[in-house]
Parts: sequence; C-alpha cells; structure tokens
Amino acid sequence: MGLHKLPKIFHAKQGTTKRILSTSEVNDVPKGHFTVYIGETRKKRYIVPLEYLKHPSFQILLNLAEEEFGYDHPTGGLTIPCREETFMELTGRIACS
Repeated sequence: MGLHKLPKIFHAKQGTTKRILSTSEVNDVPKGHFTVYIGETRKKRYIVPLEYLKHPSFQILLNLAEEEFGYDHPTGGLTIPCREETFMELTGRIACS
C-alpha cells in the first residue's frame, strides 16, 4: 500500500518535503482547505482543497459519510467510510481533472 504524490492533497503522516504535507494540529489547515478522516478501521487525516466539494465523485463520498454517520460523528471531524486506497485513487483523478 504505497502513497502516491498527489497535487493538492495533504496526508497527515508524511514528511514535509513532499507535496503530501505533514499535519497534526487543527491550526495547520491552509486557507481554502478542509480536513477529512479516511479509513475503515484506523482513520488517517487528510487535508483537501475546498474545490473538491463541488466534484460529483467527492459528493458521492460525502453522501456515504452522511448515510454512515449522519452529521454527529463521535470524532468531531468529517469521517468518510472508505478504504484509503479508494480515497487516494479518487482524489488523484479529481486533481488531474
């Protein structure tokens, strides 16, 4: 399970020298981005551009999150119930479009 360098996507666990930037604090979200938590069991934090909210494929993920968790998720963050690989593939396609 390798992570790919994707433009405009930031992963919470990677080094800061990559396009996928290290983030661990609430205040580290750049302007024009938001945080999501991805994964089926162990959640990983990603920072995503706000423009992705308009993309139909990303809206499908948001609908899945609403169906699974509603609007009151115990972690307090936007959690999307999908595999990390699926999320990376989808956001990679969005970044290229």
